[in-house]
This record gives sequence, C-alpha cells and structure tokens, in this order.
Amino acid sequence: MTVFLVLGIAGLVVLALSLVAGDLFDGAFQALEADWISTAAIGGFVSAFGFGGAASDGAGLPLPVSLAIGTGAGVVVAWFAWWLTRLVKDGPSDGTVSITDSVGQVARVITDIPGDGYGVVRVVVGGHTLRFNASAHQPIAAGTEVNVTGVLSPTAVSVTEVWQP
Repeated sequence: MTVFLVLGIAGLVVLALSLVAGDLFDGAFQALEADWISTAAIGGFVSAFGFGGAASDGAGLPLPVSLAIGTGAGVVVAWFAWWLTRLVKDGPSDGTVSITDSVGQVARVITDIPGDGYGVVRVVVGGHTLRFNASAHQPIAAGTEVNVTGVLSPTAVSVTEVWQP
C-alpha cells in the first residue's frame, strides 16, 4: 500500500509541475513525435494508478486486482487529462478586434453624417463597442442604423443607410 501512495503523491507532483512548466516538459515529448503524450496525462495516470491501487489494496483485494483497478483508473484519468489539455490548447482564442472586423456589421450613427464630411458611428464587434468616424454619399441623421461598407483609414469607415421596407 505504501508504494501505491508514493506513486499517487508522485503523480500529483508531476501534475503540479505540468501546471507550472508543462510546455517545457511537453517539448521533450514533441521531439519524440508523440503528440498523445503530455505531462498532465502522465501525472494523471500515475496519481490515479497509485491512489486507485492504494484504495483497492486497503480494501483487502489481492495485488493483481489492485494493479488492474489502479491501471483502469489511471487510463481513465490520463485520457481525461489529455482531452482537457487538448481542448484548452487547441481551442479558439479571440484576437484583437480591428477596424476591418466592422465591415459588414450594422452600426448606429451617433453624430450626424453630412454629405461632404464625417460623423461618428458606434458598432459592436465581438462584444466590443467601437466608435469610428464615418462618411456616406448622402447625409444621415443621428440615431439611424447603417451598414459599414468599407475602411477609409485606421479611424474612419464608409457606411450606407440600412434599407427598411
């Protein structure tokens, strides 16, 4: 039982190290071209194997049964750790919102847009509220919904009034 507990604690230490410096250790496994191996999966397997084996050994089960239960628990936890780390690492991340992301979006005119100058529009892109100078071919009053049709400069867009039947 002591060996199982030591393995369980060692697995927890490996899991803690994978949280702190997991990318450093995972780089060694990439050199082996084994993408399915990660420090989180190894730590999860070793700790579940140790604690599962200790629990079954403490219940008075024979050693081969304790080894089988520890191995089964280790495989399940290792798979879950591998799946979870891949989900986090390969998941999408939102980049910085730029003015080009506003093209095609519906905006609201904040200050009147004259036919020969600029007004201001507010557009929501990916949950971010952005304000841009806006130009249009015809005057548009404040409060009107418009479509952003193009980028004129890093701070200005062109717009057209939203057609409403």
